[in-house]
Amino acid sequence: MVLGVSVSVDHFKTMSVKIKTAAIQTPEYAKETKDILPFIETWLSNEDERFRRKVLKIFEGANVDKRYSIMNPDLVFTKTSFEDKNKIYVEAAKKLSKNVLEKALQKADWSADSLDYIITVSCTGIMIPSLDAYLINDLGMKQDIVRLPVTEMGCAAGISGMIYAKQFLAANPGKRAAVVAFEAPTATLQLDDLSMANMVSAAIFGDGAACVLMSSEEECDGPEILGESMYHFYNDTHMMGFDLTNSGLKMILDVDVPEKISSHFPQIIHPFLKDNNTSIEDVDHLIFHPGGKKIIQTVESLFGEMGKNIDDTKEVLRLFGNMSSATVLFVLERMFQKEIPQGEKGLMLSFGPGFSAQRILLQW
Repeated sequence: MVLGVSVSVDHFKTMSVKIKTAAIQTPEYAKETKDILPFIETWLSNEDERFRRKVLKIFEGANVDKRYSIMNPDLVFTKTSFEDKNKIYVEAAKKLSKNVLEKALQKADWSADSLDYIITVSCTGIMIPSLDAYLINDLGMKQDIVRLPVTEMGCAAGISGMIYAKQFLAANPGKRAAVVAFEAPTATLQLDDLSMANMVSAAIFGDGAACVLMSSEEECDGPEILGESMYHFYNDTHMMGFDLTNSGLKMILDVDVPEKISSHFPQIIHPFLKDNNTSIEDVDHLIFHPGGKKIIQTVESLFGEMGKNIDDTKEVLRLFGNMSSATVLFVLERMFQKEIPQGEKGLMLSFGPGFSAQRILLQW
């Protein structure tokens, strides 16, 4: 009895939030890594031969067989202004994000004007108004839709967007949300930057877009989000990010990132799962962001000790490269291609600037 009004216990239960579906979209240009090597040689033709061989080895050993780009390779390796590259980014963002959202809506049999919340995620370019505003106009969404652009969170932001959507939906029963991630790291390649951070990022990154649809409707099917959480590393803001320079976004990528992840891994995984009344032994599917070869090796060894694998993560890296925030959603989309038995659990995990880890626990 509250203020003379009888309220059932069920009234205070957290609203169930489920993932309806996921979709992916790649840009029109694509190259296998072996076909990119001649461009690298031309780009670095004035550099020391030993340095050139080292960079070529980085590309050859990155475990990325193919990547997609919003630009043809000639333009990627042509020095242009930040303004010119950003214009290409903006046009591609509008096009690919619309395509992937429409694809997801079609898979779910939802109309665009049935969405109550839209979150757009990107860190590889700048646009104001943000991407969500264009999607609202292009797809004719409702005029009172709630919108949230997520920027400056890098590779972690695909899961960040899902966390924000989940919390909105949990507080609002019977609602629908879309999370759209678009990234174009090839637009950030710095041709005058000979640092290893620039070379490694060039070797592992590709462009792509992904969309996840979520709902707090009782009749919605799909995996349920049992828990979500962020984990922040103290005093490690230098580990990963971008410097905004006159020539564009310059990559920051500390060589100690894999070791940092490894040292924090037990604190990232086990308390989170315990808080959600489960353990790694009960997790059947790992939906992990493929940051790059070394990070994958680090996490694979840690998960391997627990009897788990990250095969889907490795396959997404091989087929598409690291597409920043969109990549983990590509891994999630692979889950929707499988027949997963009811009751099985999945753990989503990504890392990004801050330095931080983002986690979501799913159950089918």
